[in-house]
Amino acid sequence: MKLKQERSEKPDPKQRKPHTGGRSASRVRWLITIFLMALTISAVFSFFSQELLSKASLFGAFVVLLAIIALGILFDLLGVAVTAAEEKPFHSMASRKVPGGAEGIWLLRNASKVSSICCDVVGDICGIISGTAAAVVALEAWNGMQSVSQRLVQLVLSALVAALTILGKAFCKQIAIDNSTTIVHAAARVIWRWKRLFGTLPKTKK
Repeated sequence: MKLKQERSEKPDPKQRKPHTGGRSASRVRWLITIFLMALTISAVFSFFSQELLSKASLFGAFVVLLAIIALGILFDLLGVAVTAAEEKPFHSMASRKVPGGAEGIWLLRNASKVSSICCDVVGDICGIISGTAAAVVALEAWNGMQSVSQRLVQLVLSALVAALTILGKAFCKQIAIDNSTTIVHAAARVIWRWKRLFGTLPKTKK
């Protein structure tokens, strides 16, 4: 009996472990893509923000800072909406040839990647650049009122930027969930227009 049990407990050589090499390679490619994308977007955003800030007045620099914060919140809004929306309305749009219908399906079927790009890449980059922009604005402001401590001006402005960013993202999160279809469709229409001007969208996963 023991011999039979030992034989039955031996693993069957025909039962092979599931092959995970493809998934690992796909994950590595995605991580490399994210790295290169973050590097490129960060370089472009930093270049343009520095160019604008170097030529702007105090008011102009503050407007640029608010624009960077707003951009981060906007992409965070899209990242949340993509994970909350459902495909069904977009299938209906695609069948009726509504602009953005097929692109909406593509966004939703790649929701995890789209959300990662919007929230983790663009959102975090905007957060970092807004901190740099805040330091520039604080320096400009301090030059106009040198009786106040420079460190105090930087502290107040950095706290204000952080508070505005958190407030904006917290306020927009529920909006993104409640209006996910509308937000995703708006983004899909932008992609649809981009396709018409410059090229095609990658094929939707089956």
